[in-house]
Amino acid sequence: MQASTIRELPDALRDGEQFATKLVGRRPAVFLDYDGVLTPIVDRPEDAVMSDDMREAVQALAQRCSVCVVSGRDRHVVQQLMGIDNLVVAGSHGFDIWSPHQGTIAHDAATGFENLISEVSGRLRAEVESIPGAAVERKRASVAVHYRLADPEHHAKVTAVVDELLDEYSGRLKVTAGKMVYELQPKIDWHKGKAVLHLLQTLDLDADDVVPLYLGDDITDEDAFQALAGRGVGIIVGHPDDPEVANRPTAADFVLESTVAVERFLNAVAR
Repeated sequence: MQASTIRELPDALRDGEQFATKLVGRRPAVFLDYDGVLTPIVDRPEDAVMSDDMREAVQALAQRCSVCVVSGRDRHVVQQLMGIDNLVVAGSHGFDIWSPHQGTIAHDAATGFENLISEVSGRLRAEVESIPGAAVERKRASVAVHYRLADPEHHAKVTAVVDELLDEYSGRLKVTAGKMVYELQPKIDWHKGKAVLHLLQTLDLDADDVVPLYLGDDITDEDAFQALAGRGVGIIVGHPDDPEVANRPTAADFVLESTVAVERFLNAVAR
C-alpha cells in the first residue's frame, strides 16, 4: 500500500460521503486508541481522563456495534481513565486483552517477558528518574519513558539511556518512539495490528459483512492501519497543519483533526 501524509488524506467528517461508501452493506466494528483519540494528549498521563461527552459518544456507539479500545497503556489504567467497564480493552499494545464476557483473551505472545520488563524498568528508574521532568511508566508488557515535561537540554540524555539499553538487550528488546515518549517492549512479533486481527477472529467479526474501523494518532497505530489495509478503514487523528505530524507517512485512509472531531464522528456512526 502506498503511504500518504495526513495533509493528503480526505477528512472522515467533511468528506463524509466518501467515507460512507466504505460502510455500504456492511456493519462497522470500531477499534479506538485512547490517548490522542478519546482524550487529548496531556502533559501528565494520569490526567488523561475521558470527558463525559466522549464517554456518552462511546457508549452510544457500543449499543450499535462492537467497540474495542486498543492502547499502549496498561489495561487497568485505561479502564479507570475511561470510567467504562463494558468494552473489550487491549492494553499494553495488545499484549493484555480483556473482554467483559470472556475475561482474559489468550494469545501466543501473552506471557514470557515479565522478568525482562521488570529488569529494564529498574534500570530506567535508576538512570532516568533523576532527570527533572522525565518519568518512567511500568506497564504489564512494556515500560515507557515520558519526557514531555523535561527541559529540551535533557532530551539527549533520555535518548542515550534508551540506546544503551537497546544495545545491552540486543535481540530481546525493541523501542517505539511516540509523542515525547519512548516505549520499550519485548522483541516479539506482536503489536496493535496483530491484536486487532486476533480480536476480529475471537469476537466473530472476521466476516465479509463487517468493516473494521481503526482510529489512532501515533506511530504505534500504523501497525493497525497496515493490518487492516484492503479490508478495513484506518483513520488517523491529527491536524493537517500540525508540523509534528502533517508530513508523516501514514497507512491510514482518512483523517480527523482532533478529539473533538472524533467525538462528532463517533456520534455520527452511532446514528
